[in-house]
Amino acid sequence: MPIPSFQSSRPPTLVAWLGYGGLIPFVALVVGLQVSPDWADRFGIWLLGYGAVILSFVGALHWGFAMMIEELAHARRQRAYAWSVFPSLIGFAAIILGPGLGFSLLVVGFALAYWQDIDLANHTPVPPWYPRLRARLSAVACLSLIAAVLF
Repeated sequence: MPIPSFQSSRPPTLVAWLGYGGLIPFVALVVGLQVSPDWADRFGIWLLGYGAVILSFVGALHWGFAMMIEELAHARRQRAYAWSVFPSLIGFAAIILGPGLGFSLLVVGFALAYWQDIDLANHTPVPPWYPRLRARLSAVACLSLIAAVLF
C-alpha cells in the first residue's frame, strides 16, 4: 500500500507546519538585526548558527533517501550518501567565516541543496509535494540570509 503522502500534491499538515515554522527564526532574526542595533552581533551569530544547523538537516535528508528509496541505482545511492555530508561541512565553514561571508556561503549551500533535491526528485520517487515545499523553504531561508548580508 502506498504511503498517503506519496499520493497527495500537498504535504502532510504536520510537515507543512514544521517546515514553515522552521522559517520563523530566519525571519525573526533578520528583523532583529534591523530593529535592535545593540543586539545585532548576537542576532547575526544566532542566524548564522541556525542557518548552519538547518542546512545540515537538509543534507541529512539525502542520507535518509539513500537508505529508504529501494529504486535508487547504486551510483545514485552512493552520490546521495556522499552529498548528505556536504551541507554540514558548508555550514561549519560558514560558522568559521562568521556573519557576512558566512551568510553568503549559506546561501550558496542552500542553493546547492535545492539543486540536489530537484535532481533527486527528477530521478527517484519522492512525494510530489516535496520539490515545491523545498523551493519555498529554500527561497525564504536564502532571502533572509541575503537580507542579513545587505544590512
